[in-house]
Amino acid sequence: MIVIDASPAVHHKAGLARYAEELLGALAYADPRVSPARSGYAALYHDAAHAKPSALIQSLPRIAVAQTPYRWRLRALLAQLANISQDALLAGIPDARVFHATEHLLPRFKKVRTVFTLHDLIFRQFPQHHLPRNRIFLNVAMPLFLRRADAVICVSEHTRRDAITAYGIPEEKMTVIHEGVHPRFRRIDDGAARQVVRELYALPERFVLSVGTIEPRKNYPLLIEAFAELMRRQHDETSQLIIVGREGWLFEETYRAVHSSGMTGRVRFLGYVEDAHLPVLYSLAEIFALPSVYEGFGFPPLEALACGAAVVCSDASSLPEILGDAALLLPSTQVSAWVGALERVWTDDVLRRDLQLRGPARAARFTWQAAAQATRRVYDDLLEA
Repeated sequence: MIVIDASPAVHHKAGLARYAEELLGALAYADPRVSPARSGYAALYHDAAHAKPSALIQSLPRIAVAQTPYRWRLRALLAQLANISQDALLAGIPDARVFHATEHLLPRFKKVRTVFTLHDLIFRQFPQHHLPRNRIFLNVAMPLFLRRADAVICVSEHTRRDAITAYGIPEEKMTVIHEGVHPRFRRIDDGAARQVVRELYALPERFVLSVGTIEPRKNYPLLIEAFAELMRRQHDETSQLIIVGREGWLFEETYRAVHSSGMTGRVRFLGYVEDAHLPVLYSLAEIFALPSVYEGFGFPPLEALACGAAVVCSDASSLPEILGDAALLLPSTQVSAWVGALERVWTDDVLRRDLQLRGPARAARFTWQAAAQATRRVYDDLLEA
């Protein structure tokens, strides 16, 4: 039995949730002749009182741990520091043979092999973008987790190189497995569906869309400034910048940027949006823009490509690796470059259409089925060793 940490999924932790839920689904449904309950996979998650497991996770053998997030993290770290076994956590799955940590948290196990997915090292590259307590925890815990894991999955080649540079992790211990795009992310041209979403969110005829947690590394203040200048140049008094995503940490600067740019009412924050509505939002957007300073992988721009959106994105970290030539890529620090790129796509119908056509073909290279197959090979290699 393979036990996968489903905590990010049941607590809806943005990109981490996408990874845990989609990977678990692709693994559990790999053989259509076998039900998820008999697929050989189980789910574990903490903070059971506040968990909202999906139908998929509820259909699997499960271990629900009571500890709240802070206690769960502290327990894992102390067990690693003191080399204390936490195998008792898996007592409900007596035939457990592998545990897969999906959210940068690895309990100390001695009777099962362990796989650790490394999403990014943002806390090292941009420490100012993390709260102090989280930064301290990760600086202490991450090298322990990476050293103790039997295998490490990196979600991009960029993340793999960061791990080698930061911690000297042996290359043979790491495998790069790109994440995927769910088939629901596709161009939506159905007029009725588009109208429902347009009315639900009171969307204007033309808008720039961005998706991601509101936190410093997403670099929203730069996008807000660039959008404001674009609107002034175009003498446009109706179009809007729509930002989808929950508040993360240190989000106050983003809200201050709206007021200082004079874009109050023109920059709108929708908060969390149901997955069913996201493909329509991507399809309706004139431009999808993300000036992030660091992404371990980058789900939103890839999903936007899959939906045929014209994507303007930063050239930071893993984004060129993932997006290739299907997006306009530019530095995350130059406001003038962003104004120019947004204006080109906003006004040039030929360029915008070209980007819209490139996107789906690029996104089709990234599937959860391929990610699941590669991940299964990592499990099998451990079990055969």
